[in-house]
Amino acid sequence: MPAPKRIIMVAQQQHSANAAQPIGRHFRLGTRGSPLALAQAAEVAQRLLAANPALESDQIKTVIVHTSGDRIQDRPLAEVGGKGLFAKEIEDQLTSGALDFAVHSAKDLETRLPADLMIACVLPREDPRDVLLCEHARSIADLPQAACVGTASLRRAAQLLHHRPDLNIVNLRGNVETRLRKLRDGDVDATLLALAGLKRLQRTEDAASVIDVTDILPAVGQGAIAIECRIDNTGVRALLATINDRDSAICLAAERAMLAALDGSCRTPIGGLARLDGDTLALDGLVAMADGSALHRLLRAGPASDGQALGAQLGAELRALAGPKLFEAW
Repeated sequence: MPAPKRIIMVAQQQHSANAAQPIGRHFRLGTRGSPLALAQAAEVAQRLLAANPALESDQIKTVIVHTSGDRIQDRPLAEVGGKGLFAKEIEDQLTSGALDFAVHSAKDLETRLPADLMIACVLPREDPRDVLLCEHARSIADLPQAACVGTASLRRAAQLLHHRPDLNIVNLRGNVETRLRKLRDGDVDATLLALAGLKRLQRTEDAASVIDVTDILPAVGQGAIAIECRIDNTGVRALLATINDRDSAICLAAERAMLAALDGSCRTPIGGLARLDGDTLALDGLVAMADGSALHRLLRAGPASDGQALGAQLGAELRALAGPKLFEAW
């Protein structure tokens, strides 16, 4: 039987740097090999070194893991196993002990993680919004009639088609540079990317405009960097706790709880964004038909301490609002 799955609990507390006792230990940090993934891994290492003065730079070894999601570029993710393909090989190495912890774009993680793994740390979240990349238009409304928009995201495609059913959506995968090259070569008229990735790569000048979340709701976890480790690795968990951002972890946990209630995957057009205002958490969520013909969106708020319960409640409400026919279409 396959290993049981469970909904992950995200670390929400910060601890003292001394708890990790990093002196003399070496830590293997797993990551994908794309420029963005390496930039994110470098940020994690830098934050760990800054938060733990006893830790030396040579005690953190970056290990590049080539994932199925990186190798398979000619088909939509929904056809070949989902967004978990960006994490499977990395998670296998965490489970085997070949890695101590791993860095992910939070939006690439499956809704349910392997039973022995957890999200132990979330870095301060970058801007979660999407951006439009197009040489001839500054907004979705300005795109020419029947413009060809490249994206591998069902979430982006569904929301684009909801606003502009005339658009021609084509599958476009690859890292940021690959997508920008295809745009420059005229393979597509426009594409959408996460602003957070462009910021981390210092490529924001490539964006024509930033898309407001009222128009395109981001993916669950977009803009957040999540660090995953084994639940039983208490030393690594203590080390990672020194760089955990409590507010970002609370928001991510709420979003992922909503996703779990919707049984969300890359086959499901789902958006979600949680934001904190003091002790109040607001969670915006949506589900849609892939062709944009139906879109349901709700906003709920409650105490930050009940973020996961709020996420589960919102997910259940969206599921009931959408009705069984929408979910059967997935």
